[in-house]
Amino acid sequence: MCGIVGLYLKNEALYPQLGALFKPMLIEMTSRGPDSAGVAIYRNPVPEGQVKFSLAHDRSDYPWSALADSLAEALSCTTTITQKDTHAILVTDADEKTVQLWLSEQTPDVRVVGRGNSVEIFKETGLPEEVYARFDLEAAEGRHMIGHTRMATESAVTTAGSHPFATGADLCLVHNGSLSNHNRLREELKRKGVTFSTENDSEVAAAYLTWKLQQGVSLKDALEQALDDLDGFYTFCIGTGNGFAVLRDPIACKHAVLAETDDWVAMATEYRAIATLPGAEKARIWEPRPATVYAWGAETLEGLSQNDGELLSAGAA
Repeated sequence: MCGIVGLYLKNEALYPQLGALFKPMLIEMTSRGPDSAGVAIYRNPVPEGQVKFSLAHDRSDYPWSALADSLAEALSCTTTITQKDTHAILVTDADEKTVQLWLSEQTPDVRVVGRGNSVEIFKETGLPEEVYARFDLEAAEGRHMIGHTRMATESAVTTAGSHPFATGADLCLVHNGSLSNHNRLREELKRKGVTFSTENDSEVAAAYLTWKLQQGVSLKDALEQALDDLDGFYTFCIGTGNGFAVLRDPIACKHAVLAETDDWVAMATEYRAIATLPGAEKARIWEPRPATVYAWGAETLEGLSQNDGELLSAGAA
């Protein structure tokens, strides 16, 4: 049992309040996931030719500046790095794959937890409110965030096992549920060259999407193919550089609620997380249908369904 929340701001005037609006949403899901928490926030896009890496280490006193300097010298590139507790955001103009290879060879104890143009991922063990405070997220500005509170069932309680899991450039996944075929699928993906860092079943779902996208499959098609290839119960929220997508399994036994106003679109495992948002009492609220992909704010996801499921409230007309 875990909690998922997502918030996409349609009103630019609310961008400075993103972190403050998202905080109570995540905290409301504490009872569903007290073991660990994590968020992906989309903000501060880097210029063309640069890439942003979200890095993590078990130590909060890790020498991040020395890492950035060593990388710059080794790859003859520019680097900037900003520490946030056990995490750091690295921006560089070096080739993405070359950076990842250098990090894996030179700093194997550093984890790459996200990469892309705008995404920043922060996740840790502990209560959601404590994790949020550690990374100073209440003051965060941006357009959208997705988050997760975890109650471990398939693997140990570790920072590496926390969500979100990166699924490619500016893509990440959070998951409520359990996959029954994750061991078999993990072995199949390993034979295709995909690597894993945890035994978490959710990482398999993330890796599956990564592999599909690397084969040139669109995100829309990858999500639809997941309905055939992933066995088990799940609600996924997939963060993208432009918004987020939601998918439930064909049985849809895992809770999910969507809501929309003129100012925002939100999803959550339970409505009480959405109820914290301004104007929630006037929102159009519905339960997403099973085996149906929903997406907002992403021109790269053009063609994904936004058909309503069961309407729970039309709000105030």
